[in-house]
Amino acid sequence: MQETATVNIWDPLVRLLHWGLAASFLVAYLSEDDLLTLHSFAGYTLLGLIAARLVWGLIGSRHARFREFVTPPAQALAYLGDALRLRARRYLGHNPAGGAMVVALLLCLSLTGLSGMVLLGAAEFSGPLAEALRGLPPGWIDPLEETHEFLANLSLLLVVLHVGGVALASLQHRENLVRAMFTGNKRRLVG
Repeated sequence: MQETATVNIWDPLVRLLHWGLAASFLVAYLSEDDLLTLHSFAGYTLLGLIAARLVWGLIGSRHARFREFVTPPAQALAYLGDALRLRARRYLGHNPAGGAMVVALLLCLSLTGLSGMVLLGAAEFSGPLAEALRGLPPGWIDPLEETHEFLANLSLLLVVLHVGGVALASLQHRENLVRAMFTGNKRRLVG
């Protein structure tokens, strides 16, 4: 195949939401117990960005829409097998494994943020759920905290797997996918 010009794949909102989610999660994860106000603000920001990404996944540009990259699990697993054998097909937008990772990350990060809101309301009597959780027995605090921490660590594991997948695809297809998520552009190949 012959390499030609680049094509714009990731619109500015997709890129802003992607890096905003990454930064919000990083701040929330690193500030966990010590800086509750910063941690909570990062968590609320994360949830707001996820809400925006969900809307943009329905009405956004072509490669931002979920229908363009969410595939059945069997297709994502088949792609993963091909990728591990270093023979995966190149996609302009998300590949099937990347699409599955987007869904997994959005779901896990949402649950992490929501469990944090519940924990904040129950343990600190703060936040939008404080009144609804005011009468919760104290025995619920530890399980809520453990659930929130488990989900945060699971989110971190997914982030690590995501970065690994990006590195593998970048090497396999000789393409800097990190740069593409900053510029929005990927190279176009012509047969």
